[in-house]
Amino acid sequence: MRNNRYPSLLTVPLIAATATTAASQLFIPFYGTSANGFNAPPRGWNSFGMQARGGTTFTLNQANIQSQCDLLNATAGYTLCSLDSGWSGNGGDQFGRLVPDTSLFPNLTALANHLHSQGKLLGIYALPGALSGDAGVTVEGTNIKLGSLFDTSQPSYNLRQTFDFSKNGVQQWHNSVVNNWAAMGVDYIKLDFMTPGSPDAGETLPANNSLAAVAYHKAIQQASRPMRLDLSWKLDRNSAADFFLWRGNADGLRLDQDINNAGQSTFLGFSTVQRTIEQYRSFINQQEEDPARQGTPIMIRPDMDNMYTGNAQSLTGLSNVQRYTVAIHWVGAGANLITGSDLSQLDTLGRELLYDPEFLSVADFTAQYPMQPKNPFGTSNPGSQASEQLQAWIAGPNAGNKNAVVVLANYGPDLGQGGFNKNLQGVQLVNISLSLLGIAQGQPNGAPGWSVRRVLGGGGSGGPDHGDLGTTRSFLASNLGPGESVLYYLTATD
Repeated sequence: MRNNRYPSLLTVPLIAATATTAASQLFIPFYGTSANGFNAPPRGWNSFGMQARGGTTFTLNQANIQSQCDLLNATAGYTLCSLDSGWSGNGGDQFGRLVPDTSLFPNLTALANHLHSQGKLLGIYALPGALSGDAGVTVEGTNIKLGSLFDTSQPSYNLRQTFDFSKNGVQQWHNSVVNNWAAMGVDYIKLDFMTPGSPDAGETLPANNSLAAVAYHKAIQQASRPMRLDLSWKLDRNSAADFFLWRGNADGLRLDQDINNAGQSTFLGFSTVQRTIEQYRSFINQQEEDPARQGTPIMIRPDMDNMYTGNAQSLTGLSNVQRYTVAIHWVGAGANLITGSDLSQLDTLGRELLYDPEFLSVADFTAQYPMQPKNPFGTSNPGSQASEQLQAWIAGPNAGNKNAVVVLANYGPDLGQGGFNKNLQGVQLVNISLSLLGIAQGQPNGAPGWSVRRVLGGGGSGGPDHGDLGTTRSFLASNLGPGESVLYYLTATD
């Protein structure tokens, strides 16, 4: 996307630093191999946005899912076809295992085989616990009644009862469930209604069902095929014990509530985008600022919910510059890149934000080195990591201080959930020094200079996509309108 109403970021004057802007040491967060053996976040598509959108003609069934997922660009790494709630029946099979509603999915194995023939993957949706109505069945391979394993001191919810994980038979049931899914060809499990977390569920949930993640992890380890396990939604990360348990057993962690507009004609609004970016800032600050976590891999990937960037504003609900901001931040975070867009209605910008090769090469970088915030000049404490309307982010540098990714953003006025409570109007200069980013010459992660390539200009005042801007030795800056972001790829120079 092109727009010529912008100055070069290397010609915008640098705002002088004051004594309060002294740079501190840069601790570089990095990802490692997840609990179930994955080294990158998933890319793909999830059905929930299309299911929940008001006025939609989309029905969750095998034919419609296949039509959408046939359109995924597997060459660009978009391989996951993820079914959300509604694919299964309200009663399990003879062993109490969650199985497809055959009126909607007459042959889930055939769908999995079809996807696998295209190099794609099948994902399903589940909740912790077993269906209460299956209490009388026997766990496969045992003489244990499923209902005898329930923890009746905890509330039932959503037709389900959680387990007493101390009892013999609980792990056997999880093994049987996962083995059955593996036989169907399932590659990914989204485990929803996890606690502590899952606020505003509309019913009382068990206080802490984190041990379900342990049971599913153990089941995956003994299964016949690899599976990814993602936990949802808005898990409470304040307990280090719970976080480390999730990190040691799952591959992804939902940071926020649902981002989409349930029941409305468009997928989402920018207020929930601001909220989710703020949740990511909190997440990465926990990893970067805690001395116990510095220098250790994060392992579990942030799930920022579905990435609605593929469709025009009339369907997505976001302007083009806001769509850029979603794509830039989801990629910058090294988060799950699972779109919820209607793949049959992708526009030119939507294809670029999903499948552009250079942007995906940046995604490969941030899949190892996620971005962290660094407040720019003009904020309360430049160089800190607070919530701000005008924000800078840095990912990396990588080993040898060879490359880094920098994002500059103007989120626009806080729409009520952004966390920064600012109301700056119009185009704003977002300006930060290399020193505040921690990559100036003489700093441990610095270089004499950095060659700057603008990968995505943000669709507005930030400039065109895919352009070399020269070398900077002092700062990065851009004029950005409300809701606009720009992403740069930096290469160290002598």
